Amino acid sequence: MFLGLAWHWWLLIVAVLMISIPFKVKFMKWWSGRRQEQKKGQRGRWGDGE
Repeated sequence: MFLGLAWHWWLLIVAVLMISIPFKVKFMKWWSGRRQEQKKGQRGRWGDGE
């Protein structure tokens, strides 16, 4: 036991993290692209660059 958890719980936690990390990376790339598109749209619409 480590920190009060049996080995199979640590295995489950590691598996969940390994599965979720690629989804997080994909989401962050999508989110940054979306933000840039919104900034471009605002700049073109209002003309002040803010």
